[in-house]
Amino acid sequence: MLLISVVAVLAVAIVAWLVWPSGGGAQVQRSTQGPYTVQMSVEDPHQGGNVFALTVSGATPDVVTLEPVMPQMGHALAPSPAIAEGPGRFRTGDVLLPMSGQWEITVSLRGPSGATQHVFPLLVK
Repeated sequence: MLLISVVAVLAVAIVAWLVWPSGGGAQVQRSTQGPYTVQMSVEDPHQGGNVFALTVSGATPDVVTLEPVMPQMGHALAPSPAIAEGPGRFRTGDVLLPMSGQWEITVSLRGPSGATQHVFPLLVK
């Protein structure tokens, strides 16, 4: 009986931790593929609109897009363009992530030095 109570309390604590709103701050990840190194940053990823900041070093791309995919649920959203804010700095508008869970964010770059794709895992609460 005591073991069942302990397991139940532990299960409730884990679920509460997973769904508790967090002020998680910015999630920052980095990837290098071919001539590009990409740093992707998003402030407290959440269900709804999210703005992604991208810093690209190495070669300079002409076109940068961001495409969210949730493989477990079969969701794939249309690519969103990232607009240049300065040399090597790009930002998307609001990218709608319609549900919480594990997403994969594919950043595609194309320029004179070639084309690459960088895939970043992103947990949305």
